[in-house]
Formats: sequence, C-alpha cells, structure tokens
Amino acid sequence: MIRSLFYFSLIVLFLFTGCTFVIQKGRRSDIEKIEELSRNLEELNQAKRILEERLKQEIEDKQVRLQMMEKGLVITFVADVLFDSGKATIKPQYYPTLDKIAKVLQETLPYNYIGIEGHTDNEPIKYSGWKSNWELSTARALSILHYLVDEKGLSAERFSAIGYGEYRPIASNDTAQGRQLNRRVEIVIMPKITKERPTQEPISKLRETKTNLK
Repeated sequence: MIRSLFYFSLIVLFLFTGCTFVIQKGRRSDIEKIEELSRNLEELNQAKRILEERLKQEIEDKQVRLQMMEKGLVITFVADVLFDSGKATIKPQYYPTLDKIAKVLQETLPYNYIGIEGHTDNEPIKYSGWKSNWELSTARALSILHYLVDEKGLSAERFSAIGYGEYRPIASNDTAQGRQLNRRVEIVIMPKITKERPTQEPISKLRETKTNLK
C-alpha cells in the first residue's frame, strides 16, 4: 500500500507541482512528505468542487474558468469581464464574484499562498496612459490583490502579484477571439508544500574540512 502511494504521489508531484525532492529509501520523513502532498492536493480538489458550485453561473457564462494546472488551482477571469478596456479599476458589479472566491480562500484554503497574474493581448497601448502592457497587466493584478486583502481581510502575507503583459498568451493574437482569451487575470492557489531545509554542518566539521584542504 505504501509503495503504491509512494509511486503515485511521485507522479502527481512531478506532473502537478513541477517540484521534485530527493527520496531516500527507508526514510520515514519522505513518506510523511508524500502523505502531506496527497492531503494538500485533495484540499485543492475540494476547493475546486466548492468553487464550481458557487461560480456555476459565471462558468456557464464563460466569464470564469477553473483548472487544476501544474502551478496549482487556477481561477481565470476574462479581463473584459472585470475591467473596462485599458482600465485597471474592477467593475463593481463583479465584487460579488470575487467575494465568493474570497470566502473559499478564507474558509477552505486558509493557509495556501496565492499568486495573482495579469495578462494582456499584444495590441500596443495607445490612449489609456499606460507605458506598456506590462504596467496595465500588473495594475490589474494589484487591483484584485488589494480588493481581497484590503476589502475582504485576507492575510497580505499570502499574496503576490505579477504582470506578464502580452508574453504568456494562451491563444493566437491573430483573431479577436484569441486576443480576448489572452486578456485575462489568473488567481493561482498554490499547493502547500513544505520544503526540507538543508542540513547545516556543525562548525567543528567545517573547520576540520578547511584544515584538510590546506
């Protein structure tokens, strides 16, 4: 049973998180890590099921997508839904949608780190006043971050925000439909993975090594 869990979890670890760690035969701590990872993945799957229920209408209207990806559970908003063209101010009518997400982050996943990623299409900035699509995508990610932290009371330590501009497209920018898909904001809920700290050599051991090298 343990061996089956071992190999299954390693496959999930590689495919889902993109993270690896060295497994040493017979180490109980490695089995504990695998069991912890399995629990963390199940927590994300449970959160996905809850969000699918609470965001049912938004998903049916193709305003929101939910995906389990290598980097975690990804909630994708079409940017045109949350923001006016060239703007970074959230439309007030979509606060209730963000409120549903905030509640799940608070109640179901209270300890996971959350990254907010802004993306645009490749149309150059012309009249909106932003220097480039990088600034616009970053400002949109920060708007959502500040809403979840400042208005909904989620811990700021859990959050990060980044703007990728036009450089992480998921569709072709050659069509209007593709550009719309590329204009998006992603809320990435990361799996909780405890990374083992490297063992620090005792000072006496380091001195001995240094002496032998002379």
